[in-house]
Parts: sequence; structure tokens; C-alpha cells
Amino acid sequence: MFAYILKRLLLMLPTLFGVLLLTFVVIQFVPGGPVEQYLAEAKAGAGGASAEGGGLSYRGAQGVDDKRLAEIKKLYGFDKPPTERFMQMLGQFARFDLGRSFFQNKDVWQLVKEKLPVSISLGLWTFFISYLISVPLGVAKAVRAGSRFDLVTTLIVLVGYAIPGFVLGVALLVVFGGQLGWFPLRGLTSANWDELSLGGKIVDYLWHITLPVTAMVLGSFAVTAMLTKNSFLEEIRKQYVLTARAKGLGERQVLWKHVFRNALIPLVTGFPAAFIGAFFTGSLLIETLFSLDGLGLLSYESVIRRDYPVVLGTLYLFTLIGLVTKLISDLCYVWVDPRVKFD
Repeated sequence: MFAYILKRLLLMLPTLFGVLLLTFVVIQFVPGGPVEQYLAEAKAGAGGASAEGGGLSYRGAQGVDDKRLAEIKKLYGFDKPPTERFMQMLGQFARFDLGRSFFQNKDVWQLVKEKLPVSISLGLWTFFISYLISVPLGVAKAVRAGSRFDLVTTLIVLVGYAIPGFVLGVALLVVFGGQLGWFPLRGLTSANWDELSLGGKIVDYLWHITLPVTAMVLGSFAVTAMLTKNSFLEEIRKQYVLTARAKGLGERQVLWKHVFRNALIPLVTGFPAAFIGAFFTGSLLIETLFSLDGLGLLSYESVIRRDYPVVLGTLYLFTLIGLVTKLISDLCYVWVDPRVKFD
């Protein structure tokens, strides 16, 4: 086991290197980098005439003088060749220094910490509600396989899975936020949050989080529910279940004491990846739609603005978390089923 873990940890290094290298190379060919955007903003501010603003002298049709342009490139680190910049970036990441944002004048770590509470709120509620619905639903569908209940719930689950979360979010906003006015249209808390009591803050938070969580949950539990159903059906048909029933054990005891543990192996092993993934994936459109300032919106804005330290820093962080989570998921196989060996 120790040798397997060590091998997987060592394999993370070339994987991280490959992801960062590929992204860095692609960035070199993307038009409209930080320098170009800086100059475009200066030109827009100048309005085609000579202007002086923010320490940048824009001289109309003549553009920016070469000396000032060289200073701007040095400010963003583009005065060095790409290979040197890439190696410098790797050295920073090895020290877990994610760099500093070009446009927000903050460390990437600080930006991640600021946006993380919103993503944690969406991720935790989505994850737990999805599992609390999907696992009991999957068990009920397996026990009643082929019945009208199974067919109707399958239809509902598949329809919910087919509807994109952002489409459902728009519908929820229009109906419950706009026409009926039952829920707020934006934000995670009200403007008078600091003035509310503890109970009032809890109610206000739940009031704001209801619509975005509903939009994210509807399609997220379909796969887990169907996987639970199929796992239970496979286990119910095995010989040990017939033996347990022949010994006189009750149906509830057979299902929850014998079948449940074996049927949940695929779910438990995927639990860490689903738990971590709920924080960092799938919430970009929901965050944008409901004006929630989280990690998804941060990543999107950093790509649009070509804020490369944020793009590469968050990519490094999320890739590292994903690799470690995948290792934990694989180790869960041994924890759930001791018969599994990594030899």
C-alpha cells in the first residue's frame, strides 16, 4: 500500500507539469493579453486624443512611447522570454506561491479565500441534498424495480437531468423571483445583513440560497440515483441474499445490513471526488445568473480579462486538489472492501 501511494504521488508531478505546460503554451498564442488590454483601456480613455491618466501617457494616433511600453511589459513580466517565465512560475508553485493578480492587485490565495465561502455554500448544499435524495430514491427504485413507481420516478429523474441548470435557474428567477416575488433575484445575503439577529441571518441566508441550490440539485442527483438502483439490483440477485432470506432474516435486515454495504461501494469510492468537485465545478453559470461572487465567476472573469496569474494559479490549485482527491477515492476501495489489493 505504501509503495502504491508513493507511486501515485510521484505520478502527480508529471501530470501537474503537463497541465501547466499545455495551458502556458496555449496562453502564448491567445490574442488580447494583459498589455494589449491595458493599452486598449488607455486608448478608450483618451478618446483618440492626447491624454494622461493612471500614469500612462497615450499620445493619440502615436500610441504609447516605447519607453513606457517597455515599463508596462516589465510590470507584467513579459520582458522575459517564455521559458524563463515558465520556470519562474514553476518555482513559485513549488513554494505554493500562486502569484498576484494583474488587475485586482491581490494575491491569488487571497482571491480564492474571498470567493471560497460562496462556492462552499453552493457545493455543500448541492452535495448533501443530492445524496440525501438520490440514495434513498435509488434503493426504493431497486426494491420496486419494474413497478409504476420505478417508471414514473425514472421519467422525472431523466427529465430533470436533461434540463440544464442555468435554464432552470432562469425559469426559477422569472417565476419565483420576478412574477411572484417570493425569493430575491441576486446575492447571497441582504443589504442589511449586519443589522439582523442570528435567527434573522439564518433565515435570510436560506432565503437567498434556495433558488440557486434548487437549480443545481435537480440535475445532479440523477446519476447517483440510477447508479444506486443498478448497484442494489445487482446485489439483490446474488446468492448470499437468497441465503440470508432462507435463514429467515427480515427483508429490511437483508437490505440494510447485507445488500446496502456491498451496493454502496461505487458510491462511497466516488464520495471524495463528488464532495470536492461540488465546490469547484458546475457553478459558473449559476453564480453568474444569481450574481454570486464565487470561484466559478472568478475563473471566468480571469480568463476574459487575461489575468494569467489567476488563471494559472487556480488551475494549479484545482488540478492538485483533483489529483489528491482521485487518490483518496482509489484508497476508499480498500477501506470499503478489504479484498481489493493494489498489487
